[in-house]
Amino acid sequence: MAVFKRKIYDKLKVWKDTAKGAKSILIEGARRIGKSTIAEEFARNEYKSYILIDFNNASNVVKSAFDSYLNDLDSFFMILSSEYGVKLHERESLIIFDEIQQFPKARQSMKYLVADGRYDYIETGSLISIKENVKGITIPSEERRLAMYPMDFEEFAWALGESQMISYIRRCFKDRMPLQQGIHAKAMLLFRQYMIVGGMPKSVSAYLENGRDFKMADMEKRDILALYRNDMMKIEAAYKSNVLAIFDQIPAFLSKSERRVVLSRIDKGASFPKYHDTFFWLADSMIANECFNCSDPNVGLSLNEDRTFVKCYMGDTGLLMSHTFDENEISDNELYREILFGKLSTNEGMLYENAIAQMLVAAGHKLYFYTRYDSEKHRNDIEIDFILSNNSKLKYKIYPIEVKSTARYSTASLTKFCELYRERIGGCYVIHPKNLSVKDNITYIPAYMAFCL
Repeated sequence: MAVFKRKIYDKLKVWKDTAKGAKSILIEGARRIGKSTIAEEFARNEYKSYILIDFNNASNVVKSAFDSYLNDLDSFFMILSSEYGVKLHERESLIIFDEIQQFPKARQSMKYLVADGRYDYIETGSLISIKENVKGITIPSEERRLAMYPMDFEEFAWALGESQMISYIRRCFKDRMPLQQGIHAKAMLLFRQYMIVGGMPKSVSAYLENGRDFKMADMEKRDILALYRNDMMKIEAAYKSNVLAIFDQIPAFLSKSERRVVLSRIDKGASFPKYHDTFFWLADSMIANECFNCSDPNVGLSLNEDRTFVKCYMGDTGLLMSHTFDENEISDNELYREILFGKLSTNEGMLYENAIAQMLVAAGHKLYFYTRYDSEKHRNDIEIDFILSNNSKLKYKIYPIEVKSTARYSTASLTKFCELYRERIGGCYVIHPKNLSVKDNITYIPAYMAFCL
């Protein structure tokens, strides 16, 4: 499988240069997003030698070393070096603890290994901060955590050889200038490919290595979805059935106009406290991206999050695509053609919005939305898809975002919201299929430009 350029690589370089052995780094994220691949690529390029210990299949000799030799690190490193046939060089070698959630004792040992200072350490893991995987161990303070996500749109474009286009998009966003129309059309086509293929490296690799074949990408995505379900089946807690139920219903929730999770569709009389651990599991495993209602965006968004109103997006839009449609529905390529040319009559809005959520999360944003209920009209009179903030304590500003998957739409909600909170508005955005424009203090940007926010 190809090794793709990933943004996290530069963050690992910053860690190496600044921590100088005083901190290990833990790369955590969902399964199959490329954590092990990027860790090994970094080790290969930046160190004289490295050892990768995969705790899915580590030998008993290696595991017993953590029990018997942490008080004798000379012997500990001699065992690792001998077992993997790698010579370790002081301050020039890296040891990777891969899938460390399978062997929590190794994670706890980081306290002693980092204090020793001879080598650098990268840990990778899936579902690593889930409660079941940290029971009975002390989380080391010598560990720095780094979240990794599926490939965002920019990384997807790099993989498809469109680096120059990405630079042009960034320049146009900065200057608030529309793209040349032909390039805009090409960029929108690229974005629609991203919605179909998604950002899981194996899916992207299958797509490219088979002549841009969506079906081959779909096969890889269905394998990943099966792995996720298998992980859910292993949950020992009582909420296992709830996790499966919510996961299976994500496409149904997102297909509704409000996109919100409505628990009564799963279980009559269900309450959010009952499902708290369910959403915690899905978000903490990074399979899903939660988006909470912010009841009062006048102050910090997290201070006023209302967890009884939540949207649950898939962590990867390509996976949502394969999760939503069965193989028979997409076997003749007609569905792909409809999406590529903006002709999908149903479900396009949810794919669009999920892709924007994915791009915002990859850019480091927590997701919030806003609704206001009009008791006289018995309906919501304001609905804002996403609200970002600058997180400033002194000059706090919010940035409402509306996502529109079609060329025809209304901005009535956005206008009302801006009137209501005008003192705190730093900028307003509409994300749509058309080119960039600015009108009445609203910046209209094409969907592919969301990674610039």
